[in-house]
Amino acid sequence: MAELKTDFWASALIRRAEIAGAFAGVVRKGDSDAGAVLVKVATLDGRARLYAPARRGEEGARVWVDLSAGSLGDEERAVDAYARRQAEFDPDIWVVEIEDKKGRHFLEEPVDG
Repeated sequence: MAELKTDFWASALIRRAEIAGAFAGVVRKGDSDAGAVLVKVATLDGRARLYAPARRGEEGARVWVDLSAGSLGDEERAVDAYARRQAEFDPDIWVVEIEDKKGRHFLEEPVDG
């Protein structure tokens, strides 16, 4: 199964968030066709979670890993610093930020913590 182009996928995620009443936007734009996406969810209280894509199983199904569930934690400054470091390492990476007091991520694929 072919993957969606990154710019199209990011636009769809932003639209899902906006329809639900959250604010979302691209913080960093990477490769339009195949760049990986980090999804930051800020709860507007100094906390944020960061989600990264991964593959699981023989089929290679996409899942999202909650990086904040580990040693990264959920302090927004630490999440932002991590995303910046990843962008320095991988110039193709995207960062989409969702601002939602409820902490909703709007990802349709499963999320592992």
